[in-house]
Formats: sequence, structure tokens, C-alpha cells
Amino acid sequence: MARFYEVLAESARRAGSWLCVGLDPDPGKYPAGLSVEDTTEYLLTVIERTHAVACAYKPNAAFFEALGNAGQEALEEIVAAVPPGIPVILDGKRNDIGNTAGKYAEAAFDELGADAVTVTPYLGRDTVEPFAAYDEKGVFLLARTSNPSAGDFQDLPVDAAGTPLYQAVARKAMEWNQEFQNLGLVAGATYPDELHTLRTLVGDGVPLLIPGVGAQGADAQTTLLRGGDTTGRFAVVNVGRAVLYAAGEDGGDDWPEQVEAAAKRFAIDLTPAVPL
Repeated sequence: MARFYEVLAESARRAGSWLCVGLDPDPGKYPAGLSVEDTTEYLLTVIERTHAVACAYKPNAAFFEALGNAGQEALEEIVAAVPPGIPVILDGKRNDIGNTAGKYAEAAFDELGADAVTVTPYLGRDTVEPFAAYDEKGVFLLARTSNPSAGDFQDLPVDAAGTPLYQAVARKAMEWNQEFQNLGLVAGATYPDELHTLRTLVGDGVPLLIPGVGAQGADAQTTLLRGGDTTGRFAVVNVGRAVLYAAGEDGGDDWPEQVEAAAKRFAIDLTPAVPL
């Protein structure tokens, strides 16, 4: 089986863009007339309307868990419905000591069938290894997140030279990746300078999962330029609400068309100048 990097690169080549569509179901934001009972059908329609231009999908576990059994059933159905060859990145940002991390990995990879996960590296290598041991899967470690107070800890200096913690995380992750060969980083588009620094640190061929474009305000084209490698690849730019809820809460029956149109607009902005 192809490693995650290869699957991701091939999916982006097929789509012609590095658009990752975030799937964060919030019934309060559905178009008029839709409710929690419509969650599965809503998301299946989003996938149907966007898969031609999406290199990946990123369901956020919290949004599904908040819907109880209906959310769990929806998550399982949509993961199974994503067309073959398009990676599904389960965004749970989980981790724990080794044996618990192993169970998180089993739940994501063996039970759900996700292709990649987001993981906090704070607990160290032995807690990342249970995820990375699935060598055909991908593991995105939190480095520089997109939220306003990300710098509270991520910018703290860790040595006499003033190296910030997020850079130390990136360097350590790349040390581990010499063995694992399936690690990537989460790097927020809302901090373009830090994003560019992380790309410089990891080099070519390593994927960065980049939230912050769309509802959080970051520019798609700038993000691709700052986060892509020297070949213009491996900037996996997540766009969630700006695609998923493109029609707004007052949207009518044409909401699928509006979702499709929004995805296509972002895909154009996330197409590298050099053909994939």
C-alpha cells in the first residue's frame, strides 16, 4: 500500500488543487429547513459536490461527538462515502501515554478507517509512535496553531538562542520522521511568517495541514505560497465553514450549488503555479 504522502500527492494531482474541505457539522448553521437529523445527508451532499476539487477531507471529531449517536453514525457514513484515493484526516488532536495512544490510533485507523490524524506531540515520541507505526497512514503533529492565543506557549523560548517552542517541535518531529516517514505538522495560515518558517524547517515533501483560511480570515493564495514546498506542493489548506456553510443559514434549495461554487473558488486559489 502506498504511503500517505504518495496518496496525498496523487489526490492533489487529480483534484488540481491543495484544497482540504473541513467537515464540521453544526446544525445551527445549516440552511433553513435542515436539522440535526439531516446531518448525514447534508455532509454526503457536500462531499458529492466538492470531491472533484478536494485533495482531502478533514472531519473534526468534536462536532460529531457533540451530536451523540447521530454524530457517530454520520462520521462513519461519511468516511466510508469519501471516494477512494481521497484521504480523510480525522481532526481530534488527541494523545496520551503509550497504551492509551494505541487505542486512539486503533479507533481512528482500524475502526473508523481514517487515513490520517492530528496529534499533540507534547507527551513525546513514545506517545506519537503508536500512531506513526501505521506506516501507510499520516500523522499531523500540532506545531503552530491558528487560534489567537497560540503564542501563549508555542512562542516560548526553549534555549539561550530564543528558539520558540513551535520550531523545536518541528525540528524534533523531523528527527522522528527520519524513521517514521509519515509525519506532518499543523501550521496555522493566520500566522504566515511562522508558516513559512515551518516550511523552511521541514523542507520539501513533508505535508503541512494548514487551518485558518476562510472564516478565520487568512488568504488562500498567500497561504499556498508560504506553506507550499519548492515544488508548490504539500500545503494541505483546510477550508471549513466558508465552504460547508457557503449558503448561510438563510440559504434556499440551491445550497448544494453554492457549496460547490465556493469549493471551486478556493480550489482555483489553491492551485500551484507549477502544474501538479
